[in-house]
Amino acid sequence: MDRQGSTAVVILNWNGRHWLERFLPGVLACSPGARVIVADNASTDGSLAWLEDAHPGVERIALPRNLGFAGGYNAALAQVNATRYLLLNSDVEVTPGWLEVLERYLDAHPELAACQPKVLALNDRTRFEHAGAAGGFIDRNGYPFCRGRIFEVTEEDRGQYDDDREVFWATGACLLIRSADFHAVGGFDASLFAHMEEIDLCWRLRRRGRRIGYTHQATVFHVGGGALGYGSPRKTFLNFRNSLIVLTRNLHEGWLPMRLLRRLVLDFFAGAKFLLEGHGSHTWQVVRAHWSFFGRLPRVLRERRHLLQEERTPDLTGMYHRSVAYDRFILGWKRFDELDVKAFERPS
Repeated sequence: MDRQGSTAVVILNWNGRHWLERFLPGVLACSPGARVIVADNASTDGSLAWLEDAHPGVERIALPRNLGFAGGYNAALAQVNATRYLLLNSDVEVTPGWLEVLERYLDAHPELAACQPKVLALNDRTRFEHAGAAGGFIDRNGYPFCRGRIFEVTEEDRGQYDDDREVFWATGACLLIRSADFHAVGGFDASLFAHMEEIDLCWRLRRRGRRIGYTHQATVFHVGGGALGYGSPRKTFLNFRNSLIVLTRNLHEGWLPMRLLRRLVLDFFAGAKFLLEGHGSHTWQVVRAHWSFFGRLPRVLRERRHLLQEERTPDLTGMYHRSVAYDRFILGWKRFDELDVKAFERPS
């Protein structure tokens, strides 16, 4: 393919030598002519030594300490000169032609700042994977979900999302983004460390009038939880804290105190659910997340005011103006096509 500009495939690694051994050869084989870079977050498992020995032609960026997903990518991409960045988790299996399809899709839609492929689960290739699935959305309370995944329930891929369309956010597990757009908004928020940072990035891009896309024409398979497993209490802390930060910073509709109060009530029930299921450590992480959020609230409100001042074209296309938690746990809706389609329309 005659590529317009250059793409750098950047894999952020932290003690993931076993993932690199398993998946990096496939990335190299399925991405002919692409520039592949491994940025290492101060791993202690010999990742860089193995990489130098096994794949000496792969570029390496050694970061001084573990900066997390957000800070690690910020530091790495500051050193990469390319027209587009393809951010790829180390635990992702790619398929032939994956990169060219994503490049063509992004190049054909100049209104898009970023896009993602279809993301299926590696351990069950018939089902969508939790992180990204067929494109991300968010509800009025800041809870993210995907076409193909609502909370813990993932759908079987039956071709129901075989389309190309705009979404609210794209997954950081496999994200193609224009470098100019990435740097225009200052990259990821490094203070988030990990989790929700791609949602925050996409939301800030949308506030500037940019769009986010999904194409089914490229497919990748994701292990998921490569650095922090889905059952990790640390992941629970980061998800709940960062979700509150992202919601407070970016939401510009409605009365913020009421939105936060409603969210805190919902989080209380989430913590109670963890406790009743015998996961007391996760309940404690929900409490810790709220303490951490309120400690950061003055700074987050200052950032919110700054974003409101620079906002160009407010656009909430793709926001779900209902509670997806209510729909999932009270009404029992488990599939994206069960949601209220009218709730995606902006309230008048």
